[in-house]
Amino acid sequence: MSKSLNIIGSSLRLTFQELRVNKLRTALSLFGVAFGIVCIIGVLALVNSLETNIQNEVKSLGSNTIYIDKWEYSGGPDRPYWKYRARPLMKYEEAAMIKQRSDLLDDISFLLRTGGAISYKDDVIQNSSVYGITEAQMTVQPFNFETGRFFSNSEFTAGSNVCVIGYANAESLFGAAERALGKQIDVRGRKTNIIGVIKKEGKNFIGWDYDNCIMLPYKYCIQIFPEENSNPVLIAKGKEGITPTQLSTELKGIMRQLRRLSPTQEDNFSLNSVEAFSKAISDSFVTIDFIGAFIGLICLIIGLFGIANIMFVTVKERTPVIGLKKAIGAKRSSILFEFLMEAVLLCMIGGAMGLVIVFITLTIFSKIANFPLFISMPLLIASIIICVVVGILAGIIPARRAAKMDPVVAIRS
Repeated sequence: MSKSLNIIGSSLRLTFQELRVNKLRTALSLFGVAFGIVCIIGVLALVNSLETNIQNEVKSLGSNTIYIDKWEYSGGPDRPYWKYRARPLMKYEEAAMIKQRSDLLDDISFLLRTGGAISYKDDVIQNSSVYGITEAQMTVQPFNFETGRFFSNSEFTAGSNVCVIGYANAESLFGAAERALGKQIDVRGRKTNIIGVIKKEGKNFIGWDYDNCIMLPYKYCIQIFPEENSNPVLIAKGKEGITPTQLSTELKGIMRQLRRLSPTQEDNFSLNSVEAFSKAISDSFVTIDFIGAFIGLICLIIGLFGIANIMFVTVKERTPVIGLKKAIGAKRSSILFEFLMEAVLLCMIGGAMGLVIVFITLTIFSKIANFPLFISMPLLIASIIICVVVGILAGIIPARRAAKMDPVVAIRS
C-alpha cells in the first residue's frame, strides 16, 4: 500500500513538473481534452436539462391520465388535419356517461380551453388562458394555491360568477398575489369575483399555463365563451394500480358505445396517454443524445492523441531515469502504473477544466434564458469515467514502451 502511494506521489510531482516546464505543449494537450469534455458533457447537459424540464411539464398534465379529444396530440402523416377537424367535439354529458360505465376510472373531468381579455380598472391582460372546469378537475389534475380556495360544489352547480387566477395575472393586475383575493375583475364584460390565486409554477412550454390563466366554473364559462369554440376535452384518471393501457382499452370501448360506432367504423376520437407522450419524448431525445455524444467523441479523440503525444515525449525525455529506476529494482508494473497514472491525471485536469467551462456557460445561459440548465450527477460521474478511460487509452502504449525498456540501454541513452 505504501509503495503504491509513493509511486502515485512521485507521478504527481513529475506530472506537475511537466506542466510547469512544458507549458505550451501541456496546455494544448489539456485544451484538447477540455474541449472534448465541453462538447460531450455540454451537449448532453443541455439536452438532459431540456428533456427533464419538458418531462416535468408533461407530468403536470396528470399522473395515469388520458386526454380524450378529437385531436391526436402525437399527430402523424396517416391522419391528415382535415380528418381530425371533421370529428365531433367532446361533450359535457359524456363525462358522466363514461364514469357510469367505467370500472377502472378514478374520476373524469370536462375542460374548456380558450383565451380572452381580463381587466381590473384600467389594467388589461389581453391574452389570458381561460379554463372552464368541472368539479373533478382538482381530483384529476390537482394544483396548489398561493392564497384563497377552490370552487365549492354549490358554485359549480349554480355557475356562480367566481374565478381562480394565475400568479402572474394576479401580479400584473394587483401588484401582489395577496391583493387579488376578493377583488372583482371583468371577463368579457362580466363581473367576476376572485376567490383564489394559483401558486407560481414558472415558465412552461407543454401543458397548463397556470401562471397566466383564469379558471371559471364550467356553467359560468359557457355563459361567456361559446363551448364549440373552446376546445373541449375530457380528462380521465385511472384508479391506483391501473395501467394506462388498461384504462385506454376500457375507455376506447366506452367511447365507441357512446358514439354508436359500428365495428367497421374508425374511431372519431383520440385517447392521448400522458405516459405514452412522455415515452415518445424520451425516445426522441435518444437520437439527439447520440448525435451530441458522437460529436463530442470526435473532439475527445483529438484530445486523446494530444495526451498520447505528450506521454510519448515524456517517456523519451525520462528514458535515463526509467533505466536508473529499473536498474535499482523497479518492476515493470511500477513503471507502467506510473505513466498510466500520469496520463490519467492529465486527462482529469483537462476534464476538470472542461467541466468548469460547461458549468459557467450553463449558468450564464440559464440566467439569460430564464430556463434551468444543469449538470446531472450521472453526467458528472460519466465525465470522470470518460477522463479515466481516455487517460488509460492515451497512456497505455507509451507506458508499455517505458515498462519494456532495457535498463542498460535506457541509462546509456
